[in-house]
Amino acid sequence: MVMTKKRRFASVARMLLTMGLGAVLPASALAVKAASPASKPDLGPNVLVFDPSMPSGAIQQQIENVYAVEQHSEFGTARYALLFLPGEYHVDIPIGFYTQVLGLGATPDGVHIIGNVHADASLPGNNATCTFWRAVEGFSVTPTGGTMQWAVSQAAPFRRMHVLGDIVLHQKGGWASGGWMSDSVIDGNVGAGPQQQWISRNSEWGSWTGSNWNMVFVGDTKPPTGEWPVPAFTKVAATPVVREKPFLAIDAQSNWTVRLPSLVQNSVGITWHAGSTPGRSIPLSHFYIAHSDADTAATLNAQLAKGRDLLFTPGIYDLTVPIQVTRPDTIVMGLGFATLRPTHGTAAMITADVDGIEIAGLLFDAGVADSPVLLGVGRANSKLSHAKNPIGLHDVFFRVGGAGIGRAQVNLRINANDTIVDHTWIWRADHGTGVGWTSNTSNNGLVVNGNNVTIYGLFVEHHQQFQVLWNGNRGRTYFYQSEIPYDSPDQPSYTSAVGTNGWASYKVADSVNSHDAWGLGVYSVFRHPNVKLTRAIEVPVTPDVRFHHMITIALDNLGEITDVINDKGGPTSVAPHRVTPKVTDFP
Repeated sequence: MVMTKKRRFASVARMLLTMGLGAVLPASALAVKAASPASKPDLGPNVLVFDPSMPSGAIQQQIENVYAVEQHSEFGTARYALLFLPGEYHVDIPIGFYTQVLGLGATPDGVHIIGNVHADASLPGNNATCTFWRAVEGFSVTPTGGTMQWAVSQAAPFRRMHVLGDIVLHQKGGWASGGWMSDSVIDGNVGAGPQQQWISRNSEWGSWTGSNWNMVFVGDTKPPTGEWPVPAFTKVAATPVVREKPFLAIDAQSNWTVRLPSLVQNSVGITWHAGSTPGRSIPLSHFYIAHSDADTAATLNAQLAKGRDLLFTPGIYDLTVPIQVTRPDTIVMGLGFATLRPTHGTAAMITADVDGIEIAGLLFDAGVADSPVLLGVGRANSKLSHAKNPIGLHDVFFRVGGAGIGRAQVNLRINANDTIVDHTWIWRADHGTGVGWTSNTSNNGLVVNGNNVTIYGLFVEHHQQFQVLWNGNRGRTYFYQSEIPYDSPDQPSYTSAVGTNGWASYKVADSVNSHDAWGLGVYSVFRHPNVKLTRAIEVPVTPDVRFHHMITIALDNLGEITDVINDKGGPTSVAPHRVTPKVTDFP
């Protein structure tokens, strides 16, 4: 039986009291306000919907209440989405963990925030290397003082934004390890500063300053001047094929819709210069709106079987069996980092091998029982082509451990041909709860079996064998960031073959005859002595397996990465001085 809104408020209040936050964020502060009662969807208590007729002070108080919960809650259970109806707002929006801020206009300029919108370093010393799991999408900002601060690392999407000023990707020159920008306009300068790596896709700016280890620009109208390796810029003139992430919007009649952008090829720049992003709008009434306190895998699968799309409201969904997505063109979306967690050693979600499935804005979190895979896409050994209407994954994130013991053999397995992945972070936790070589176990982050798979923004870290294993032909990766596992206890525990130390971070199978990758950084932080990795990238030597712009870095003084790709590049080193090997092209 579905809970009433009153019961949901009570449920949230009890949760906050157990977190010691009942006085900070009373349930009454979470009331949803929408365009009109007739069009108001039941998005639950953790989706706050604002309209410009509301007093700025009242909006500000609710924003601050959410931030009080999420500012330091790296592994907490609360999830929130802040939605702004079209109009102008004068507020300050700090964005904490598991918080998504969305504008509901047809274009980003439909919602205008005058004031600070900022992601701040979550660690002392302006250190943003753990500033994860937060997002801004679909609005414009006139930042106080002229500069927006977006100091983030992994799993922090910046999409369909317009900054009427400058932006910095760090906090006061502190460390950061991000990040992702797409379909966005920055009127002024983008200041990368000490950002270790970054991917910008289909975006525009007045100027770009700063480079570090691995900065990738795909389909941007004005990529910065300079060429790899100094500065470390990788520039791809056009985005070969992509469909932007589906997004919530309000139409002129105050109807709630989901906009599904069109598939485009060889694109440059943003989608919304001429107005609304090309595509089609689907009434929100076609979506089943899921609530974590009421829905189960059985109720969700029943709705999918009826032909409904799915919208997950913020929360953690414990699943005893996998969610089965079988209908072509099904859209499965999450708000506020909605989290899917298998509880019985199964997958969290499996898709059929059909056209046009879209999965967006979800966090897949491994449970205690070992899952063979968290998200499985398509059918093994498929021969079907989806080139005209590919499956798309946007801002799908994976976690094994950190919030508690988690186990998964493979996090994401792609069997379907022509799949497009548009930003993912696949993380075996290196800190938090339930972390250890025999506790949060995970063999592989990503396994690709399908052909013609294209990935933009691939972040994969700390898994115990190959971080990425690519078995399909004609695959393409634009930007790769990886840290190999910190906690390999000794070399015998971390050996992939006789005479080979460790497991390459990025492995292209020997059977593959065609593959391309641009802008790859692989880093080591060995915590135990006498542990080495023979090569960061391992590929067959054939003319059509081509890698461009690669770097390896030792972030600590133990062990080494002996070569960058196969037997090329030479070893990393910290002492007596830092050596960061780079390879421009292979072969």
